[in-house]
Amino acid sequence: MTATAERVRQRPDVARILLTQRIPLLAVLIVLVVVTFFINDAGGYLTAPYDFDYMSAALINAVPLAMLGLAELLVILSGRGGIDLSVGAIVSLSGMVFGFAYGEWAWPLWLAILATAGFGALCGAVNGFLVSYIGFPALIATLATFYAYKSIAIVINNQQPISTPPIQDLFSLSKSVELPLFGQYIPDVPLGIFTFLLPTVVAVWLLLARTAYGRRLYAIGTNDVAARWSGLPVRDTRFKAYVYAGLISGLVAVVTVAQFASARPDAGVSGSGMALPAITIAVLGGVAITGGIGRVAGVVLATLLIVWLNAGILLAFVGNEGGQYQLLALGTVLVFAALLNGLTNRRYGGTS
Repeated sequence: MTATAERVRQRPDVARILLTQRIPLLAVLIVLVVVTFFINDAGGYLTAPYDFDYMSAALINAVPLAMLGLAELLVILSGRGGIDLSVGAIVSLSGMVFGFAYGEWAWPLWLAILATAGFGALCGAVNGFLVSYIGFPALIATLATFYAYKSIAIVINNQQPISTPPIQDLFSLSKSVELPLFGQYIPDVPLGIFTFLLPTVVAVWLLLARTAYGRRLYAIGTNDVAARWSGLPVRDTRFKAYVYAGLISGLVAVVTVAQFASARPDAGVSGSGMALPAITIAVLGGVAITGGIGRVAGVVLATLLIVWLNAGILLAFVGNEGGQYQLLALGTVLVFAALLNGLTNRRYGGTS
């Protein structure tokens, strides 16, 4: 074999890398989206400047989306059609619980946050019990609890939001802050990135990559029959995935209350709801819908892609048209991600 042929043989297959490695693909897509909107901004085709300040401000939407994407990552990893359609309803109901605890009963903020997260975990435990121990399909079980949690959130306070002064003061949690040391050279970053999103990202990464539970979750998602014959606690592991997803949803409830300066009964279910964008982000991030495959980094990058794409779409259209085109883009991205996952599994035997 000649030296030239050897170099060709050793040259990386870019297409193969982008298809089999979701992280590089998402990074390329993010760059393409940002550059495209920068070019349109320079050409005067947008209704307002698309710049780094605008991109940084848009990150406030990434906090709840990424956190719920991580919640879906956990349940989808568990396999057997794992999915949670109720996360948005849990956000709504948990937000009302937080509104009562902090806004009306005057609990300390830390205690109200813990109680809300615990209540979200309880809602997730109901899902986990139905799926893991009763044997309901996850789609049916979480659709049923979606309706249940949604209705309770609406009637618990006679369809009224809770907007007492303590709740309104929480809007300060949504402000943007200057980073230390080099913050004067870059745009301010939403505070929620540091108080909620980054701790959740680190916690989920540690759970999946550095604990025995994480290894069990990947194992049962890949083949729960083999995992059961290996002596792994399949039901308990899958049950806990839904509990953790509910806990994260409870924390998202606190984030949404702060962003709205109000505990709204429809916070997580209005419009298209929060569940479908979260599932889209998980699938786009490389989480195999069949279970057993998925990474935290993929979910985070997929969130950035969706958030900055949506931010640009809003500036590309006048009036309310942008919101409708956002839904079109979300559906298109979901189809693209599903096709990409299927193509990758057929041609290369896996994705990451």
